[in-house]
Amino acid sequence: MPPRFALVANHRVPNSLQNSTSLRSALLELAPQTDVGKRADSSGIQHARNKQKQKQNETPSLMKKDNVVKLLAVALVVAIISTGLFYGLFVNKLNSATGEMKLVVAAKPLKPGTILTATDVKTVAWPSGVLPKGGYQKTEEVLGGTVFDPIGEQEPVLSSRLASTTDHQMGGGVPAGMRAVSVHVTDSTGVMALLHAGQKVDVQVVFGRGNGANGDTLVRTALEDLAVFSVTPQPEQSSQGQNLPVVTLLAKPAEADLLAVADSGARIRLTLRNPLDKPGQPRAVISLGAAVRGGQ
Repeated sequence: MPPRFALVANHRVPNSLQNSTSLRSALLELAPQTDVGKRADSSGIQHARNKQKQKQNETPSLMKKDNVVKLLAVALVVAIISTGLFYGLFVNKLNSATGEMKLVVAAKPLKPGTILTATDVKTVAWPSGVLPKGGYQKTEEVLGGTVFDPIGEQEPVLSSRLASTTDHQMGGGVPAGMRAVSVHVTDSTGVMALLHAGQKVDVQVVFGRGNGANGDTLVRTALEDLAVFSVTPQPEQSSQGQNLPVVTLLAKPAEADLLAVADSGARIRLTLRNPLDKPGQPRAVISLGAAVRGGQ
């Protein structure tokens, strides 16, 4: 046995130290000055230091992981709250800017001549901020109207497809009991520039101009207080071969016949009147000679 183990060999090893761990500890205690003891002691210290260092390294890593998880959780909560707030503000702003628009559509296919009732129409949400031209937002606005053109189910009910029994401007419709008559207007350029739908006019019929009695020109105010239905300032050729602007008037059936005769064989002038004026008494024919003589 080498000398360095002599000290260890001369000592008796108790039975309680027979296992390897206890034996190692006992050897270290019995031979602290030997190389084996020094190496074992140094190895144990180094092992303890390594474990301590490992624990020190693991502790910040665990803390970092915990911090990352907490930060992610906080970020997720903030993102959810921010998204909810943004969505709520955006939707409210959009609704306030465009409003909750409704559009009247056909609840079922509608044929020409159908008089609209509450079961024929309904309202739907309209995504755009602007209604189609001639569209309606309330069903009450179209009830009683007469369908001009076929309207399919879910199609918008537009004014251009309806006639009203009360409002002649609703979709180009003619009020019940009335007629729309177009006449060619002469010598009324200034008045034509002022005319638009809804105004009231008197109709003057001018005839003669060399062909009447004594070659005189005769004028008569044939009709009063007629409503203008539409104005077409572009000249159109009349039955007498002249290119003249056209005005469509609303008249009763008997008045429509008179206008048709005047338009085919005479010249028609319109005088613009105040809508508050009441129609006066029928006036007699005035000749050019009588006008020159001061109405005599």
